[in-house]
Amino acid sequence: MTAAALKFLASAPRGLPDLLVRELAACGAGELRERSTGVAFTGTLESAYRACLWSRIANRVFLELGSFEARDAQEFYAGVRALDWSAHLAPGATLACDFSGRHPTITHTHFGALRLKDGIVDALREASGSRPDIALERPDVRVHAHAHGTDITLAIDLAGESLHRRGYRGAAGEAPLKENVAAGVLLRAGWEALAAQGGEFLDPLCGSGTLVVEAALIAGDRAPGLTREYFGFRGWRGHEAPLWERLRAEALARARAGEASTACVRGRDRESHAIRTARENAARAGVAGRVQLEVGALAEAAPLAGPSPGRVGLVATNPPYGVRLEDRAGARAIHRELGAVLRARFAGWSAAVLTGAPELGMELGLRAYRTHALWNGAIECRLLRIEVSPDSERAPGTLGKGVAHHKDSPGARMFANRLTKNLKRLRAWAERSGVSCYRLYDADMPEYAFAIDLYRTADTQEDWLYVQEYAAPAEIEREAVQRRRGEVLASLPGVTQVPAERTRVRTRRRTPRGEQYGKQGERERFEVVAEAGLRFRVNFDDYLDTGLFLDHRLTRARLGSAARGGTFLNLFAYTGTATVYAAAGGARASISVDLSRTYLEWAQQNLALNALAGPAHGFVQGDCREWLAEAAGRAARFDLIFLDPPTFSNSKRMDGVLDVARDHLQLIDACVRLLAPGGLLVFSTNAQRFKLAAELSERHSVLDISAATLPEDFARNPRIHRCYEIRAAAST
Repeated sequence: MTAAALKFLASAPRGLPDLLVRELAACGAGELRERSTGVAFTGTLESAYRACLWSRIANRVFLELGSFEARDAQEFYAGVRALDWSAHLAPGATLACDFSGRHPTITHTHFGALRLKDGIVDALREASGSRPDIALERPDVRVHAHAHGTDITLAIDLAGESLHRRGYRGAAGEAPLKENVAAGVLLRAGWEALAAQGGEFLDPLCGSGTLVVEAALIAGDRAPGLTREYFGFRGWRGHEAPLWERLRAEALARARAGEASTACVRGRDRESHAIRTARENAARAGVAGRVQLEVGALAEAAPLAGPSPGRVGLVATNPPYGVRLEDRAGARAIHRELGAVLRARFAGWSAAVLTGAPELGMELGLRAYRTHALWNGAIECRLLRIEVSPDSERAPGTLGKGVAHHKDSPGARMFANRLTKNLKRLRAWAERSGVSCYRLYDADMPEYAFAIDLYRTADTQEDWLYVQEYAAPAEIEREAVQRRRGEVLASLPGVTQVPAERTRVRTRRRTPRGEQYGKQGERERFEVVAEAGLRFRVNFDDYLDTGLFLDHRLTRARLGSAARGGTFLNLFAYTGTATVYAAAGGARASISVDLSRTYLEWAQQNLALNALAGPAHGFVQGDCREWLAEAAGRAARFDLIFLDPPTFSNSKRMDGVLDVARDHLQLIDACVRLLAPGGLLVFSTNAQRFKLAAELSERHSVLDISAATLPEDFARNPRIHRCYEIRAAAST
């Protein structure tokens, strides 16, 4: 099998595939084709094994088994079943299945993975009379299906689990830096060449030591896969054990030879427990003897004084954020201190600063000569590459070259003109309407695909900007994306008069809103804003959404008007803003149901903030579908129900998958059965291309109020949501 030219795909964090190309070429790969999140290549099984063992960048390595066209789920199942799976899974082997990509009818990855599993299991049962067991963690074989339209590619995941899991790290600290992202920072910053020259490395804020360990692995020519206990190919029937053992023996020999490296690798942190963890990680990685780790303050960081003064060096660090910094002021202070230390003691060195809050890079007081966007998991970061010298110094807190030089570009002027017009029109409308939080810009110019929301706090009357960048398609050049982002961010302070420290930037991917509630950080800082005389807690730092959906402003008002004297049910309640409106509108009782305890606590705080909390307003943590099924047998009925489900959800805490396009008919029927005589159901969804089931109009009285609930600031995007008033038909 090793002599044949096989097809592979190695995936990688966004922003790093170009580095992966270089690694794969060194592993013997051919026909390398870079993509936004990986590299396709051809080669032998040996080249793939080398990639699993030696790649510092790759997430996974997939071996292509075959491809076919499938127009629907049934054709997909048939194509999967047609493959000879006995060549890949031995009797008794365990199996896991994944599905990715975009397919016109298989619209959810969980469903695609289930059909993939069904096809494999049924094929094996027919061939051998037995079926494999399913193992979600560390299966013998992990099979991956990827859809590009109706074209399906099936592959074996040779890694089995992400290769960033080297095996040396124990419990992750706050906001952990992935090992392959850390390696990407070092390779991007030129540490490989510096280490070969006997250079010095320092991470003065090393935390659990990921950058330090990866720097030591690079300096010692130690394969990152040597400490891994699990690879996906080891339970695969095509695995060539003698080949793998030969490659491991070769890697061990190189690691022994690498012990002669004269490079110096150091890390320090003010927290003694972090240094203890870093030492444990270094020991598990096999590099304890070549790293120096010490407890010490950032202010005392300096190059090593010893036999090699003046040696070339690199400072690389990921300044802590989240729970390690309680507020934005603390984050700014640490970045300023880091910049001051670099300017004072590290002249002539290179620096690489990875920050999850790009605007904080301005606090360093050093101009980056190169800025790279890369992703640590779901968090978009900026890598600032700096040559520490008097020429790179600038006043801390001012715009660096990466943003400031865009300010006077033609694109920035064009964007600023549009933003100025929007602000003039919408600010006047907002003042007339008593609106203090509104959408200022919503991809008005397609090439500047951003949504920009302005929030004014209720107590301090400070303006905040919440900037959401719609992720660019893969075919758009990275340089163009970075240029346009720079033009937007450079224009905002001058047009809006909102300083950078009150501007938050997020990247919104093309995923359903129900999958976007995940936490992005741990700052736990809330501001209070006002809407229609009510007060709501919003969070600009920790979540992709702030806790207040601005496009539902008019919907909430309608609910408040309809709630007087009645009972109110809020399903998929999120932060309870609709419940606050209903209670303020005179609802005598309410129940709010949501799967998330965090959001229900937030909802209770919103009620309390408006002096509306009390025993009449209850909260239930649970799956709304299960709650509806159980409620059907109770006597309780509701005068007003608000149903606003996520587009799609496969939360581990709920049974099965929720797909609003598929399930809305069942949900609406269940809600209508809970309506009191004359009761009203308001159903809303943000699903794109949503179509209401035709049979609903035959069963119930349905009124489309989408246009009536579209606020002025969302007029350019009439598809932002669909909204309906539904009442039981007379015969129901």
